[in-house]
Amino acid sequence: MSTNTPSSETGNPKMIHAASLPRPLYMDTNTNTLPDVANDTSAQYQSALDRVGMSGIEVAIKLRDSKGELFRTPAKVDAYVSLDDPKVKGIHMSRLYLGLQRALDEEFSRKQIGLILTSFLETHEEMSSSSYVSFEFEHMIRQESLLSDHSAWRSYPIKIEAYLHEGQFTYRVHVRLTYSSACPCSAALSRQLLQQQFEEQFDGHNWISASSVLDWIGSNQTMMAVPHSQRSHADITIQIAEDRDDLPFEELIERTEGVLNTAVQAAVKRADEQEFARINGENLMFCEDAARRMQVAVELMTKVTDFRIQASHFESLHPHDAVAVVTKGVPGGMVP
Repeated sequence: MSTNTPSSETGNPKMIHAASLPRPLYMDTNTNTLPDVANDTSAQYQSALDRVGMSGIEVAIKLRDSKGELFRTPAKVDAYVSLDDPKVKGIHMSRLYLGLQRALDEEFSRKQIGLILTSFLETHEEMSSSSYVSFEFEHMIRQESLLSDHSAWRSYPIKIEAYLHEGQFTYRVHVRLTYSSACPCSAALSRQLLQQQFEEQFDGHNWISASSVLDWIGSNQTMMAVPHSQRSHADITIQIAEDRDDLPFEELIERTEGVLNTAVQAAVKRADEQEFARINGENLMFCEDAARRMQVAVELMTKVTDFRIQASHFESLHPHDAVAVVTKGVPGGMVP
């Protein structure tokens, strides 16, 4: 062991903390004397930039639970401002970061996001005219089992986007749902095979007892084909009117899952699995059907000015996905 390395009686090196080390003579804690390259030098290539900032900022936002109590949940934030002055070398990223951290001490809300966007521009008054922020997090909802007396948590990916440009605020809410989709075509083909098998089994019988048919239905002979179903995703984005003061991601989840009827389950016993199979059988759907169902649900929401819905069915028959997209069709709005 080097004689220059501090050691304990056991011979193990001690931890050295940076704060305990002597400061170099050249280190000056007065920020007024530290070099500011962004302000003291001009841009080599002079042009305006649409967005400059940071992505993936780690934060904790405050939400309310079903009892109305505040709790913190982790989130990732993207924060940007425009750089309109082509001569300015760069923005003040620390101002975005520190302003964001201070604002998030309050409850996460649309009002809070509006204040964040405004503060971004106030701290970049002479160089920026637009600001952007997005929050991505997982929202937990407790789900009851279909029949059994159980419940468990489901996680929903949420993204909140907001823009401020020329005094105009834009707010968008993104939600991803996971649901089951049973193929109508596969179900019809399976029923046809069952009919053929029944005809072969009972051909020539003038009279068939209910018990014999019941026994046959319960035998392996009836499993000639099984309709295929697949796990599916719905990616839904809504733009809310400026006079709506909430962020309705829970309402969006409830409405769209309600029209699909086949949201994937958490806690499942055999009775729940059987019920899930029954519900899937009653809700056969192509991706086109799923997109249209969700379109109806979103159009019933108040003060939704635009939307985009994408239903993606991860085919069990093919190595590719079946996808349907629908938008509100607002001129200059969201594109398919």
